[in-house]
Amino acid sequence: MRVFAVYNIKGGVGKTATAVNLAHLSAASGARTLLWDLDPQAAATFYFRVQPKIKGGARKLVRGRKPLERHIRGTDYRGLDLLPADFSYRNLDLALDSTAKPRKRLAKLIGPLADDYDHLYVDCAPSISVVSESVFVAADALLVPTIPTTLSLRTLEQLRGHLEVDGPGKLRVMPFFCMVDRRRAMHREVCSSVPTESPYDFLETSIPYSSDVEKMGIRRAPVTAFAPSSQAAQAYRDLWREVLSSTNSLLGWLGPIARRIGFGVRS
Repeated sequence: MRVFAVYNIKGGVGKTATAVNLAHLSAASGARTLLWDLDPQAAATFYFRVQPKIKGGARKLVRGRKPLERHIRGTDYRGLDLLPADFSYRNLDLALDSTAKPRKRLAKLIGPLADDYDHLYVDCAPSISVVSESVFVAADALLVPTIPTTLSLRTLEQLRGHLEVDGPGKLRVMPFFCMVDRRRAMHREVCSSVPTESPYDFLETSIPYSSDVEKMGIRRAPVTAFAPSSQAAQAYRDLWREVLSSTNSLLGWLGPIARRIGFGVRS
């Protein structure tokens, strides 16, 4: 099982929309997919029409008194399951900090799920915290939606600084531009100049600012499900394709899936 965490220190950059749509595309490809909503706002849980409730709350969850699989709920989409969030996740930092080796706790919790799923997507809450550090240890790749603005780029630099000091060495960081409005001169300028200056390799795909993405809250569904022909849905498909083909190490594991759905390798 590969773990893709969708994360940014900053809020309001499109993390949940990214996690929800990529998870839906993953399941639609035939991959056994789980989405873990780790944000106490429980937006991903809301989108999939699941009750935001974890019996016993965050503290019992991280202490592992019940297997994590007992909290998993099905969705309306074949092959896509959800670990819901609830408001007790606002105390998840405290719950983790009370355990032995808190930074390794989430990885230990998801370990037993490895044979049941091909992909795990984690929708992370903003901020740098014990929770995010535990996610960094558990994840294989960190997908970082980044608005092409000064403040959003600043948080990417802060993330880089943190990971250089305290981050796990295996973690691959993959930023990409999100909520891009090409009518704005700053957005156009940043998108064209920053990828060559960033310490990270930006993915080529960008997600446009779109009213269709905003309608996810009304439709309570991925945009790739209710508006599959929209520009936003196509962008998420391109992003998912690029994530699959981004590194040789990932291709070694994802190759059969990529070939089955006709995705080529970027040269």
